[in-house]
Amino acid sequence: MTLYQLLAEGTAALKRSGILETDAERDARELLLAAFEMDLARFLLERTRQMPEDEISFRKTEKYRQLIARRSERRPQQQILGCQEFMGLPFYVDENVLIPRQDTETLVELVLAEQGRTAGKKKCLLDLCTGSGCIAISLAVKGQFPSVAATDISAAAIAVAERNAKTLVPAQKIRFYQGDLFAALPEGCFDVIVSNPPYIPTAVIAGLEPEVRDFEPHQALDGSADGLAFYRRIAAEAGGYLADGGSLYLEIGYDQGAAVAELLRVAGFANVRIHRDLAGHDRVVSAYGFAHS
Repeated sequence: MTLYQLLAEGTAALKRSGILETDAERDARELLLAAFEMDLARFLLERTRQMPEDEISFRKTEKYRQLIARRSERRPQQQILGCQEFMGLPFYVDENVLIPRQDTETLVELVLAEQGRTAGKKKCLLDLCTGSGCIAISLAVKGQFPSVAATDISAAAIAVAERNAKTLVPAQKIRFYQGDLFAALPEGCFDVIVSNPPYIPTAVIAGLEPEVRDFEPHQALDGSADGLAFYRRIAAEAGGYLADGGSLYLEIGYDQGAAVAELLRVAGFANVRIHRDLAGHDRVVSAYGFAHS
């Protein structure tokens, strides 16, 4: 048996499970490299050599086949490997958190451009529905925020976020609070509030890809019947936690821009804007300034 033959075996198994051919080969190769603890250069050098018939090769081959079996169940590759890159940082992920998406980098880049890379006042930031902590941690690492707080209703998600913070920002103080949106906070006033809340309409979840529908936490996906439940709550409550002149940034679904923008305007926010992602889809709604009564 060669590594190349083993790769072909794994690719075929993934294709039979319904994974597209190009994705199947990529995923099988990543799992092979992980199981055999090698990089791509070494694989290319040794792929056609017969593997030694020893205990080490046997264990690594069995580990690879086990990983392929898990992926064949349509478990996300990122959960199997325990890692997803976001904003150039390696985040640990498991079944308790939503896997960070490139779409969400649109929000982070926007906040950095408008808030986190400018001289002057040091700003305090709050991240609601933090999940893996990818937004809060990325902004703590790359932005000029002396204080970052993050909340999530899931204790398991908070544990993942704290693990990521310990690994990625050991010198940065990030406070994590378990609880339902703002109710998790003991107190606080923030210059910037960000969130990627659950926004998928309940009825849509059943039609999602198995990797999402069956293995990612529904609590992090389900935005109620119309997908807007969390936006209504954030719009109604955020003003009480924003400093004068503070800013709010919300990730949205591609078809939710107008609805979320209207919710913010009605709640008293000014300068409401809709921002598009690299694919040209509406992705973030921002508001600058809140009419405190």
